[in-house]
Amino acid sequence: MKEDLKKTMSNAIHPIQIGNVKLKNNLVLAPMAGVTDLAYRPLCMEMGAGMSVMEMVSAKAILYNNKKTFDMLRVDESEHPVSLQLFGSEPEVLAEAAKRIEEWPFDVIDINMGCPVPKVVNNGEGSALMKNPILVGQIVEALVKATDRPVTVKFRTGFDEEHLNACEIAHVCEESGASAVAVHGRTREQMYMGEADWDMIRRVKETVSIPVFGNGDLRSGKDVEKMYKETNCDGFLIARAARGNPWVFREILDYCEKGILDSRPTLEEMRDMILRHASRIIESRDEFSGIREMRKHVAWYTAGLRNSTYIRREVNKVESFKDLEELLERGIAHES
Repeated sequence: MKEDLKKTMSNAIHPIQIGNVKLKNNLVLAPMAGVTDLAYRPLCMEMGAGMSVMEMVSAKAILYNNKKTFDMLRVDESEHPVSLQLFGSEPEVLAEAAKRIEEWPFDVIDINMGCPVPKVVNNGEGSALMKNPILVGQIVEALVKATDRPVTVKFRTGFDEEHLNACEIAHVCEESGASAVAVHGRTREQMYMGEADWDMIRRVKETVSIPVFGNGDLRSGKDVEKMYKETNCDGFLIARAARGNPWVFREILDYCEKGILDSRPTLEEMRDMILRHASRIIESRDEFSGIREMRKHVAWYTAGLRNSTYIRREVNKVESFKDLEELLERGIAHES
C-alpha cells in the first residue's frame, strides 16, 4: 500500500526551459552507453522523465558516415524532447557534425565533457577537455554558431582533486553561448566511486545564470529533494538509478509532487515492462542480438528480488523472446 507523507510538497520539481525547448519537468534521463538507446528512452519518458539524452556519439563518426552511429541517432516520436550528446575535441569537427545532422529530429545538442573512460580521455575528449578551458569555450562557441538548437554541456567537478574547476568551466560555457550545464559531482579520477560532491553543484549554480542540472547519487525522491535544498539547482539528471528502473521517474514525481513514499512497480508491472523493453530492442535490431542485449537489462530489472540470482544465471541461456517470457513466468511470477 502506498504511504501518504504528511509534509509540505517539494518545490524541486517544476517545468523548465532550455533555450527554446520546453520540458514538462526538470527530471532528465542522463546519457548512458548501452542503456539510453531507442528502445529504452521512450519507456522512461512514459514514466515521467522531462527529457531523455541519447547515448553519446562521436562527431568524427558522423562525418565518416558510420552506419552504427547513425543507427544510434534514431528517435521515437513519443520521446520528445530528446537530447543528442556528441563527443569530440576539435571545434570544427563538432560544428560540422552538428550541421550534418541538422535535419535529424532531436531537440537539444549536449557536449560530453564528463566521460571518464580511458580510451576517450586518452584521446583528449570527454572529461579531458576540462583541463583546457580555452578549448572548451571554442567548442561551445563553434557548436552554438553551427546550430539553431540549444547547446548544453555536461562535465564533472574537475579532472582530479587538484583541479576542481567546474565553476570556471561553467562560466566559460555560459559566456560561449551554452543554454544550460549539467554537473556530475565527481572528478574524472573518481570515475563512479565515492560520494558525489553536491557542494560543487551549489557553487556552479551560484556562478552562472543559465540552468544548472545536478547529477550524482540521485536514487529517489528524497535524494532529489535533498539535492535541491543543498544546491538550489534547476534540474536533475538521473543516471545509474534508471538502469532497469524506468519507474524511478514516477517515484520521484510521486514523492516530490504528491508526498507518496512508495510507488514501486508491482511484479506484474515489472514483467510487462521487461517484455515491452525486449520487444522494442528486437524491433530496433533482430531477435538474436536483441535478446542478448536484453540480458544485462533483465539483471538490472530484477535486482533485489528473492529469485534474482536464479534469474541472472538463467537469463544468459535465453535465446528467444519466448524463452524470456517463460523465464519471467518462473522467476518473477513465483516471487509472490
